[in-house]
Amino acid sequence: MSLVLAGLFVLFLLMGIPVAIVIGAATMSALNLSGVPLMVVPQQMFSGINSFALVAVPMFVLAGDVMAQGEISKRLVAFADSMFGFIKGGLSIVSVLAGMFFAAISGSGAATTAAVGASLVPELKRKGYDPASAASLIAASGTIGVVIPPSVPMIIYAVIAQESVRDLFLNGFIPGIAMGVGLIFVALLQGHRRAYPRGTALSLKTIGRTFLSASWGLMAPLIILGGIFSGIFTPSEAAVIAVDYAILVSLFIYRDLTLKQLYRIIIRAGVTTSVIMFVIAASSVLSWTLSSWQVPNQIASAALSLSSNTYVLLLLVMAVILVAGVFLETASALIILTPMLLPLAAQLGIGTVHFGIIIVVGLAIGMVTPPVAINLFVASTTARLPIEKITRAVLPYLAVLLFVYLMIAFVPLFI
Repeated sequence: MSLVLAGLFVLFLLMGIPVAIVIGAATMSALNLSGVPLMVVPQQMFSGINSFALVAVPMFVLAGDVMAQGEISKRLVAFADSMFGFIKGGLSIVSVLAGMFFAAISGSGAATTAAVGASLVPELKRKGYDPASAASLIAASGTIGVVIPPSVPMIIYAVIAQESVRDLFLNGFIPGIAMGVGLIFVALLQGHRRAYPRGTALSLKTIGRTFLSASWGLMAPLIILGGIFSGIFTPSEAAVIAVDYAILVSLFIYRDLTLKQLYRIIIRAGVTTSVIMFVIAASSVLSWTLSSWQVPNQIASAALSLSSNTYVLLLLVMAVILVAGVFLETASALIILTPMLLPLAAQLGIGTVHFGIIIVVGLAIGMVTPPVAINLFVASTTARLPIEKITRAVLPYLAVLLFVYLMIAFVPLFI
């Protein structure tokens, strides 16, 4: 029956059916063929989304959309430019730093890419930067959006693995910063090789002015993450506070958002959330089915029979995660892979939190690896460039992200 399920899954995908429908239809068909009452499907679907931690998902999606739409992201970019724009190719550094700043607010890779891209792509083009390389760097920086907390995929993983969201958030900083440093290194090399111009001259006055201008945006991660780690509020409560803060700043302080625009943003965030929640609900049925058929244990046993070397097996697990990220949307891949690979990770001596970081970072890299590559498509739209050009230009950044991925898995310093 496991082979039947896998066959139906592949067949429905090849037919072009949306992934969420594929997961549900393949699982229901396999359950029906095995004689399991289909009443279990709605029961498991509701059970899968019946978690207080998941309240944070729509709230962080909405907060990210509000901040991306308004002046908050633009002012953060201006502040980063005032500090590093004087370096040759400094706008490339600004692209990465802006992505890291926004990652600490939005929790979404696509939102981070859209916000930074809308602010920086026109300026990068005006300054003579290669458009495809600039857009691909912004897309690669967007992967940090789901690694530096808050992170929507980390919340989903925490629900599945029954792990602390706070612990996952706490362990996301070093990997996220390492990814940013690696991207900056490659960007600087390219900046010198292509003789990119210097940007804004270094001036304490300019830094002070842009800092004051961006201070409301800079306070957002301090409030959100400071409240979580100090124990003042839970991650779900922090997500609601993030929405309130973003709306108050955009409507009453920066005054760059109208009620009509806010209404559209709320509707868009609701649509995005409904897709995520449907994927979670459908995937919960699949997870329950696989667990009932002892598939995760069989996978762990099969993998352990291939090799007794922990490093070889971990590389195999990481390869599976990367391949899944290439073909599946992040939430779908996360919900399918976690129950399947978590027992194997436990037998390899990998902690639940460490494995959570490994799977989230691996799937984040999938955001810049076609055919799914949501960040590349967002950057392509923002820069008005064919996806093929951006795909070629992203290869150096993809290489450094893969190197950091290996470090996160094998070097204790990173966790």
